Amino acid sequence: MTETPTTAKESIIRLKQADLTLGIDAASVHVLKSIDLDIAAGESAGIVGPSGSGKSTLLMVMAGLERLDSGEIHIAGQPLHAMSEDQAADFRGRNIGIVFQSFHLIPNMTALENVAVPLELANVKDAFGIARRELQAVGLGERLSHYPGQLSGGEQQRVAIARALAPSPSLLIADEPTGNLDGETGRQIADLLFSKQAERGMTLLLVTHDPALASRCTRQIKMRSGRIDDGAA
Repeated sequence: MTETPTTAKESIIRLKQADLTLGIDAASVHVLKSIDLDIAAGESAGIVGPSGSGKSTLLMVMAGLERLDSGEIHIAGQPLHAMSEDQAADFRGRNIGIVFQSFHLIPNMTALENVAVPLELANVKDAFGIARRELQAVGLGERLSHYPGQLSGGEQQRVAIARALAPSPSLLIADEPTGNLDGETGRQIADLLFSKQAERGMTLLLVTHDPALASRCTRQIKMRSGRIDDGAA
């Protein structure tokens, strides 16, 4: 019997009847509607769809940054939906790397400090040694002491990627990682993300409006009006 791609390997992400409404009363929006989804370990998946379809919210749920109203989400076999906020934050710090469109670097910290300080806060040994190696691995070995304001957009995103990779996560999540970059710089950042995914055997999950970037993933998950399009999951 032929297995489907999501059952051939162990699932690293599994959502079951995931439902989420944001806002209250008249301003409430039913963003995610009874979503069932499996993503296999080592897979690269691009979440695509029109604006307002729920792509980024789905990504934030998978990152543990938004909590479901109902339903279940398991990451690496662990019930994220059943964890307290502190437990979810600890789990995220050890297992999930996140890259945002707008970099989210601390402006008064150097590139090295931006990568090392989260490791120190998580009580990781040799935080600065790990940070130095990760920055070298993304091509910023000569920029360790530079502040974000002294770096180009592409360099800032490389720092953000180094920070996401530093804890050696099994899951790397990227929300419009090339959205603030010009075409050539965006391609370089995409190359870096996919090369690191292949090199480390991670699962890569990204939201993008760029069809060329989405087409590089082994799978595309199409969303519309808070649901996954038929046949996409």
